[in-house]
Amino acid sequence: MPAPVSAQRIRETIEPVVAAAGLWLEDVELARDGSRQVVRVVVDAVEDAEDQVDLDAVAEVSRTVSAALDDLDGLPERYTLEVSSRGATAPLTARRHYVRAIGRLVTLQRVDGTALAGRLVDVETASDGGDAVVVTPVTPGVKGRPAKVGDPVRVLLAEVREGRVEVELVKDSKDEGADGVTRGNGPRGQED
Repeated sequence: MPAPVSAQRIRETIEPVVAAAGLWLEDVELARDGSRQVVRVVVDAVEDAEDQVDLDAVAEVSRTVSAALDDLDGLPERYTLEVSSRGATAPLTARRHYVRAIGRLVTLQRVDGTALAGRLVDVETASDGGDAVVVTPVTPGVKGRPAKVGDPVRVLLAEVREGRVEVELVKDSKDEGADGVTRGNGPRGQED
């Protein structure tokens, strides 16, 4: 009987399959659900992809990952495979996450306890070889007033404790403000 399989061995087996689908293998986790083995796989779009990972892509890569795992010794005969994407609100933990978030609203929690909210405009390589992000601060408008946009701020990623994309629910090309946030009619003609 083969030795139980590790998450690293699963990663090595499925990474080429995920890459062939044009996706990035974000994480592999082994867990138990009662007596059943669960293999959790998280995929993401590659750094230079313009689109997010959609359900069709997840379904397709799930089939190819399942086929690759069928040939892997050490997995129990019956196991549950869960394949998902990172999700819109997953923390930004790697340089490539920030690159893919350029143009989006982000909130950065810094290690010094301060926070910065604004539009991510660039990811740079710092002179010391580390990475930095450039964020244009945006303070939401109050009572119908426009948002306040500040001067760009450069923050080293080493100084960021946590970064998150802020989900923007309504985008309409009717009116784009200086902060890059579009405004217009919401669903069914209702004003934002």
